[in-house]
Amino acid sequence: MTKNLSKNLDDWLNWQQSLNPKEIDLGLDRVSRVLSQLNLSGDFFCPVISVAGTNGKGSTVAIIESILHQSAISVGCYTSPHLLKYNERIRINQQPVSDQVLCEAFEVIDQARGDIELTYFEFGTLAALLIFNTFNVEVAVLEVGLGGRLDAVNVINADVAIISSISIDHTDWLGDDIEGIAREKAGIMRGGKTAVLASVAPQQALLDYAHQLNTSLICLGKDYLYQGLAGARWQLKGSARVLHDLPAPVLQGHFQMQNAAAAIMALEALLPERPAQRQDGATHPQPSTEVGAGAKITRESIARGLQQIQLQGRFQIISHSPQVVVDVAHNEASAKMLREQLRELSVAAGKARGRTLAVVAMLSDKAIAEVLEALNPEINQWFSAGLSVTGSQRRAMQPKNMAQAVRELHADVRLTACETVREACEKARMLAQDNDRIIVFGSFYTVAEALVFFNSM
Repeated sequence: MTKNLSKNLDDWLNWQQSLNPKEIDLGLDRVSRVLSQLNLSGDFFCPVISVAGTNGKGSTVAIIESILHQSAISVGCYTSPHLLKYNERIRINQQPVSDQVLCEAFEVIDQARGDIELTYFEFGTLAALLIFNTFNVEVAVLEVGLGGRLDAVNVINADVAIISSISIDHTDWLGDDIEGIAREKAGIMRGGKTAVLASVAPQQALLDYAHQLNTSLICLGKDYLYQGLAGARWQLKGSARVLHDLPAPVLQGHFQMQNAAAAIMALEALLPERPAQRQDGATHPQPSTEVGAGAKITRESIARGLQQIQLQGRFQIISHSPQVVVDVAHNEASAKMLREQLRELSVAAGKARGRTLAVVAMLSDKAIAEVLEALNPEINQWFSAGLSVTGSQRRAMQPKNMAQAVRELHADVRLTACETVREACEKARMLAQDNDRIIVFGSFYTVAEALVFFNSM
């Protein structure tokens, strides 16, 4: 692309996906060298929060992003994958950056890398870091793509690391040993810094590695607690203060309080309370934190942030009569959380509840049987579909294989086998009555196709 350079974002992305057809060694050396060529370093110019984990990463990042934005603190966020547009991956103050900004960043990176090979994800990671530097954000929030230790995001030294829930996923890369997976994710911790563990029962590998590094741990159930209250309210108790009567996160699901609690604890660790002078000359802890001139995190900005979170595809209700819900659940743990949310909807609907129709399409390298089995008790009718994946035929799912996976659930399972997600959504919509609900899940690709279909109606 150095020659005959295109300014079209699609051209840049297609070119990046065409690079390195052979397997490339995992590691941070190549990314570190290009980062240096960009006059950036692992010790970033602004405070950094990195988020790793199997489930809950995207929600946690979005919560942090919203609270910082509502606190008038400029924030850059990097997440993956995207749903509808690549620009969603890199945001400044909750807004995706423009095609032009991305193309300019890719051009600078391509010129700086020389003959160093980079993957599609590494290009995106470097672009995010370069853009955050250009826009001079006050805080950067980085979501780990895969694992942690060898992920390109880990080229940056996080001031605070968050490790959300850990379960089995990406077994081709991370294996199926939960302690081994935890050790990979622990790799985003840094010595002398802080890590927030968002699970009440963190894996021993996390605790051991933190002790080895002398990383300060903030653990759910030990160093902070949260409690749901009546009327969609909750409270959070940390070591420094108690936040009473907070609004529940706008994201659906009771477990989002757990993500929000970890997000708030990370912010308090990153931007600790400072002593304030009273009129009588004494000092007392002030429940706010300054980053830039006049920028503060207060209980009020936290409450506003919880109500202004922007995140698609997480138990997102996109239509009513019939109700249509999309969710990116794609592993056993997230499928079980989705099942609990569906049950909560059933209780809320009471006698008015109709049937639940499921549109499912998954990638071939996922634990498909376990996901389907977790949700099958809640499903009255299945609609299966295949998936094609640009640049990775190995992960694609043939329609007949997805249909067979559903058929293996039960001898008399009710299934309509479809070729595409669009066809499955269309047939489910035609069959559904007003009091029914349609749940679309299985991958980011599945949800993206469903959003395009239902938004066009």
